Amino acid sequence: MLDVSHVTKQYGKNLALSDVSFHLLPGDVTILLGPNGAGKSTIMKSIIGFLKYEGEITVAGKANKTTEARRIMGYIPEMPALYPNLTVGEHMEFLARAYRLKDYKERADQLLERFELAGQRKKFGDELSKGMQQKLNLCLGLLPDPDFLMLDEPMIGLDPHAIKVLKTIMEEMREEGKTLLVSTHIIDSVDMLWDETLILQGGKLRANVRKEDLESQGKTLEEFFFDVTEGIDAEAMSGGSPAAEEEEKPLSKGIFGRFGGRKK
Repeated sequence: MLDVSHVTKQYGKNLALSDVSFHLLPGDVTILLGPNGAGKSTIMKSIIGFLKYEGEITVAGKANKTTEARRIMGYIPEMPALYPNLTVGEHMEFLARAYRLKDYKERADQLLERFELAGQRKKFGDELSKGMQQKLNLCLGLLPDPDFLMLDEPMIGLDPHAIKVLKTIMEEMREEGKTLLVSTHIIDSVDMLWDETLILQGGKLRANVRKEDLESQGKTLEEFFFDVTEGIDAEAMSGGSPAAEEEEKPLSKGIFGRFGGRKK
């Protein structure tokens, strides 16, 4: 579904992304982990086409900035960007018109109901609490029902009920064959809901791993994350060559997945 090939992004003298490459399979929930400043939001904004970058990104075989690709992509940013003079209901209608959605009202009603916003339809964007703004942010991103959806720190500011609802919706989308890329630095929030995990650190893709590979080693996602980000000799641990020899490459042996070797 998604092919990111040798993407590099620089802000002045700051190298935010350095030669990042990975593939996402249809129907997978992929978690993008990394400490603050690792480049998670930058790679997402590059994929959606908000930023200029070096390299190539395709979605379902189409260049990511083409109309064909954008029709099947969705993006839920970390910070809601709501219109203060539109109500909750008007936000949903505005987005539906922008995407030229037909027969959207039933889905809009269902989303607002699930996220406990049905009673807030007439409230303006700037009247909502931070948590309610995030819920509306999610509803707006989910309304077009995209085949490929990116969520940037989607659970920050949500109450336990909303987190449960979002996880249920993500599972439903996976069962429908949708592809999800979820950026977070809160490992506990996604520990059980993933098929593959990518770890960014310092703008570089340090590792990727399939859930079944990690489970076969008896390791948790948290343990794997700290093994990678704290510089433990993970290659030696998995029976490979010394990690120092792979210093600038994503780890790719044993529990560290099949980087660059899987077909879309």
